[in-house]
Amino acid sequence: MRYVIGIDEAGRGALAGPVCVGAVLFPEDFPWSEAFALITKRGVPRLRDSKQLNAQQRDVIYDFIVSHGRLKHAFAFVHAHVIDKIGIVNASHEGAAMAIADLEVSPSRAHVLLDAGLKVPKVWSQESIIRGDETVPAIAFASIIAKVTRDRLMEDVALLYDQYKFEDHKGYGTLAHRRAIARAGLSDIHRVTFCSDLRVGRTVA
Repeated sequence: MRYVIGIDEAGRGALAGPVCVGAVLFPEDFPWSEAFALITKRGVPRLRDSKQLNAQQRDVIYDFIVSHGRLKHAFAFVHAHVIDKIGIVNASHEGAAMAIADLEVSPSRAHVLLDAGLKVPKVWSQESIIRGDETVPAIAFASIIAKVTRDRLMEDVALLYDQYKFEDHKGYGTLAHRRAIARAGLSDIHRVTFCSDLRVGRTVA
């Protein structure tokens, strides 16, 4: 059996929290429409990435992926202090390398398909695809793994940083989040380099 590995990220542009890179080991003959049929009320199931689904739909497909016997998934977090140190591009590449290693498959058995802007170590046969999360099933699955995993993490850490309401915006730069930063300063999970234009200092949260 030959495989493709889909890789995508979530949280690239957030002001707080990690970037999460998801990877899905995907048999070449896998009937991807089965997953989207679960959230299709009428018509033919169509491929959609995580941004085109609501939270409930993402959860349904996430559960399908993680429980399916023919699929294997992995994810990796690269946290804010690392992003500040090496930059978001390098952090995303590092996360992709960690996630693909966790799949424990030989590079000789898989071709890697990545959403544009991502790459993995050169030992892998790989292809970067613009808007791949909208057109390639393996990447769309990876986008859902990354998005759901990161969202759940931000909901958990919201309990420790209640002044920022991370459960609502997941660390992205909404008006409510920016106002919370103006009031409370930056926590230790904020990306200082992303918040420099806000002109606020760091606090210990």
